[in-house]
Amino acid sequence: MQIAFLGTGRMGSAIVALLIKNGHAVTVWNRTKSRLEPLVQQGATAASTPAEAVKTAEAVFSMLMDDASLEEVVFGNDGLLEALPESAVHVSLSTISVQLSQKLTVEHTTRKLSFVAAPVFGRPNVAAEGKLWIVAAGKDEALEKVRPLLASFSRGITVVGDKPYKAHALKIGGNFLISAMIASLSEGFVYAESQSIDPALYIEAVNAALFQSPFYAAYAKVMLHPPETPGATIALGQKDTRLFREAAAATNTQTPLADHFQEQMRGASEAGLGDRDWAAGYYQFVRSISHRNR
Repeated sequence: MQIAFLGTGRMGSAIVALLIKNGHAVTVWNRTKSRLEPLVQQGATAASTPAEAVKTAEAVFSMLMDDASLEEVVFGNDGLLEALPESAVHVSLSTISVQLSQKLTVEHTTRKLSFVAAPVFGRPNVAAEGKLWIVAAGKDEALEKVRPLLASFSRGITVVGDKPYKAHALKIGGNFLISAMIASLSEGFVYAESQSIDPALYIEAVNAALFQSPFYAAYAKVMLHPPETPGATIALGQKDTRLFREAAAATNTQTPLADHFQEQMRGASEAGLGDRDWAAGYYQFVRSISHRNR
């Protein structure tokens, strides 16, 4: 299939590599051009603008940092919306706001274009293994056209319905639970240290006894042994928590836990940890507060 991929950061690059390995012709675009070269060496074709990338595509994937980045790529000069072929499907893999997802649905529908939401759960290393979990929503015909592509870089797909915003809403809700896990692990580790218990032993015992979750084990490892390159930053966690709170506020839903997490991440960013790994940086911040108050 002729594919355009817009946004080749660590996550996007991992997905593009798998699409190329599966025999697809992939045209790539990224704001930072240097990120394209490794993919070109693997067989991708580089485009100078989003419009150039999508003009002959059958499927277009966007994987961009935030709402502002995606809006610029979709609606800006040389954006994808005016150049997208009527037969193509635009698939948003990004974690974006419910509001923007609804806007994109309207704008695509008005132009008789197909739009599918398919945000992903997983870090870049999981993407490279083709083991992301995808939450998808959109019209049946569009979903079925891109489902084999989604399957090629995922271990499973949850279809939420025919309204794309529901997939983005579910993803934001999932990221809230990641925040809750990170916050509880951080406080649990600080508690374990206060009792002279090794945090690694603490999570090993508790996870084996209660959760039996590879997810808890993986995040605990990241927190106790921070990676040189963050899989996701505290700044990204702040963005996702803000999206959760905004979506909830639109339906007058209270979010006291998310409000607390947002305040903690704001404090971590002000302490200079915004570019640190989301999980490891949060733990570092909670630990520093605890030590300061002893």
